[in-house]
Amino acid sequence: MGKVTGFMEIERLEEGYKPVKERLKNYDEFVIGLDEGQAKLQAARCMDCGTPFCNNGCPVNNIIPDFNDLVYQGDWKNAIDVLHSTNNFPEFTGRICPAPCEAACVVNVNGDAVGIKSIEHAIIDKAWSEGWVVAQPAKHKTGKKVAVVGSGPAGMAAAQQLARVGHDVTLFEKNDRIGGLLRYGIPDFKMEKSHIDRRAKQLEAEGVTIRTNVMVGELPKGSKVTNWAKETISPAQLQKDFDAVLLTGGSEQSRDLPAPGRDLAGIHFAMEFLPQQNKVNGGDKVKDQLRADGKHVVVIGGGDTGSDCVGTSTRHGAAGVVQFEVMPMPPEHENKPLVWPYWPLKLRTSSSHDESAEKGLLKREFAISTKEFVGENGKVTGVKTVRVEWKDGKMVEVAGTEEIIKADLVLLAMGFVNPVATILEGFGVEKDARGNAKATTEFTGGYATNVPKVFAAGDIRRGQSLVVWAIREGRQAARSVDEFLMGASDLPR
Repeated sequence: MGKVTGFMEIERLEEGYKPVKERLKNYDEFVIGLDEGQAKLQAARCMDCGTPFCNNGCPVNNIIPDFNDLVYQGDWKNAIDVLHSTNNFPEFTGRICPAPCEAACVVNVNGDAVGIKSIEHAIIDKAWSEGWVVAQPAKHKTGKKVAVVGSGPAGMAAAQQLARVGHDVTLFEKNDRIGGLLRYGIPDFKMEKSHIDRRAKQLEAEGVTIRTNVMVGELPKGSKVTNWAKETISPAQLQKDFDAVLLTGGSEQSRDLPAPGRDLAGIHFAMEFLPQQNKVNGGDKVKDQLRADGKHVVVIGGGDTGSDCVGTSTRHGAAGVVQFEVMPMPPEHENKPLVWPYWPLKLRTSSSHDESAEKGLLKREFAISTKEFVGENGKVTGVKTVRVEWKDGKMVEVAGTEEIIKADLVLLAMGFVNPVATILEGFGVEKDARGNAKATTEFTGGYATNVPKVFAAGDIRRGQSLVVWAIREGRQAARSVDEFLMGASDLPR
């Protein structure tokens, strides 16, 4: 696997970044990927470990040692074939996946993990440049019709798999372009939307019918979820028109913070703020766009969505950004003997954090809780906070630590709790305790709901999760749907 002694001889090389001053001028991707020579050396670090924990650390079970060895040998064509055998969209994961595979890498036990994500990125980018990524239409049609509702990574992966075995697939999306939160959530500077557009063309060439601006079911009254649908289709109509229905919508109900003053103007969910900028980047006009220009921004939530708000606010020209996290600051380095090969708890500093900090704009606050939003004339002017500590698993306020932090714009980025649309009720799908579609992942009959011929996969079933988990569930659900329609399936699981 690679060079047997490579991990001892070659140091890990991170992908490069364009300078902060340059990348803050636009919303373009700024990561500088590995060149062929660099990728070969990094692939050489993949040791002959015997038991590659990276395979199981990766939710789609990428065959990582094999494609590393192929890159080391210079066989890029077979490398992309191996990568595509488990992952429909490596250009998505190679850009925005947090790489749990690297946490599980055996070299990571007492050294620096193999740069698996950067190698994956290099493989797929070379494959596109060489013209190796082509449509794979089915040789024979089955005559079966499948509706896939939701065009995020789970829906796209499922639609592609089902089309390739000959089913007539229609992919429904409530917004004006496909991609789900990849399109209207992930900032363009992390992943440009041209990558989704290329895959959309591939899907159509493989026989997938894409229908955008179509809402299946209804959104609850007052919902602030992005929805530009011009047409509505009832769940009953889909059940009538299709032989199987696969629900792959997202978990879009943002977690709210019902503190006093929540109704003040200037307090918004992150998913009101981020999609608007993506729309503008896509060439659309957004009336009264939420912007951070010259404002003191408070981002409540310390995860990836909060980081995306920081990066976007910095590009808008915010006067300052403060990001809250209610949990204590994690250690800078994980305790590897304790946590390997699992995903570790440690301080994570994103490129957006680095950008804003370099500009002197960012302040990250840990172990802090919001008590109240304060304002004047109906508009938010500050956030009243208190320091907290955790005792016996309970959050306890620290006396005498209350303060008011200036805020002209507050962005709530505390995660998502469950699907928003009433689509589950419309189909009569049973929910689990968290409000997600109830369906198992058994090898046979997995992803089937309690409603005949209706399946569910991705965040609508699993809850808020990673892109790589969505791709996995879409692929596995496609196999279950194919097996349901044909009695057996040759699709990989």
